[in-house]
Amino acid sequence: MRRRVDAVWRIDGSHVVATLARLTGDLGLAEDLAQEAVLDALRQWQESGVPENPAAWLTAVAKRKAIDVWRRRERLDERHRAMAHELEESVSGAGDAWQPIPDDVLRLVFTACHPVLSREAQVALTLKVVGGLTTEEIARLFLLPVSTVQQRIVRAKKTLAAAKVPFEVPEPAEWRARLGPVLGVVYLVFTEGYAATAGDRWIRTELAAEALRLGRVLDGLLPREPEVHGLVALMEFQASRFRARERPDGTPVLLDDQDRTLWDRSQIGRGRTVLARADDLSRRLGRSRGSYALQAAIAECHAVAPSVEATDWARIVLLYEALGRIAPNPFVDLNRAVAVSMAMGPASALPIVDGLREGGALAGSHLLPSVRGELLARLGRHEEARTEFEAAAALARNERERSVLREKAAAVGKPAGGGEARR
Repeated sequence: MRRRVDAVWRIDGSHVVATLARLTGDLGLAEDLAQEAVLDALRQWQESGVPENPAAWLTAVAKRKAIDVWRRRERLDERHRAMAHELEESVSGAGDAWQPIPDDVLRLVFTACHPVLSREAQVALTLKVVGGLTTEEIARLFLLPVSTVQQRIVRAKKTLAAAKVPFEVPEPAEWRARLGPVLGVVYLVFTEGYAATAGDRWIRTELAAEALRLGRVLDGLLPREPEVHGLVALMEFQASRFRARERPDGTPVLLDDQDRTLWDRSQIGRGRTVLARADDLSRRLGRSRGSYALQAAIAECHAVAPSVEATDWARIVLLYEALGRIAPNPFVDLNRAVAVSMAMGPASALPIVDGLREGGALAGSHLLPSVRGELLARLGRHEEARTEFEAAAALARNERERSVLREKAAAVGKPAGGGEARR
């Protein structure tokens, strides 16, 4: 039952919290009420079974709890009295017919990414209340202590309450200033779904699907923002591979070994259309490609290639170089190294990876020793490669990924692919 309730929360938790936040005007209270409803579900569904519409059940129970909270206050002002009355009417008429208002989750994203919060707080809060990640998962994602993440989330909710931040999509004039953090958080949620940082699942499709849905909603709201289109195109390209990225037993399948006939060609077509729209808008606005559009262009190179060998690796190297200039990041450099290894050979890529290791920016990440192991294996330096794969496996927090790395360590010396970063 705990697993079933957890699955319901993963899929519908953000909708429940968003609906409660709209009704109560208090994000912190909304999440507390939703969590109390989840605890009730764990107790009651064990006996009564899972209802036909579990999200409706959770929302109705949480609404009743909100009414109880307001009634327990010594001084119930008219505002709370009216809200309690509205909630009573909605609870009495909701039943299993409840459905979330489509833009509620978008309001939740903009609220969680409000400028009164620090970037770190925006990310932690959005991943918690929108992405449905646990505090432990967020801590693993950013290599932080759990207590640090807990403090950020609690402080963020208190800050929103103290600043009386409204639960709403901002006015159009404010969108540009708020857009960067929103896009960044949406893509982080997608990334966690694309390749889970921890646990025993390689892909969390429901998380990626929610991020893609949010991206499409943003795309409709901001049709003249090229980077919104770029992000949607990037997610479309990456999501098109999902069926090929896992075997039926959940074992990861890396890019080199994927059956490309399983890639969703209609989704690739959508990605190409959206990316072309982003490029057209950029030209008309006199802008160059942004970071998401550049990443989408890289993903497009993979999507249209009939095989790994036929991929335009030289173009991918150039795109990574451009991306590294406008959005410097050690992970971008690591992926550029993989592309260089495919375009010019592993000997050309190894100095890039060694430079990253010496800089220490990726200390603690399993990706750097994983890529270095691939390069060393291709250079015939098998013992060194095995050591790198074992180090990567020790650092990996996803069980499926750890298993793949252990297999690589055991099989080193045999024919191998070209880079763990190519996922």
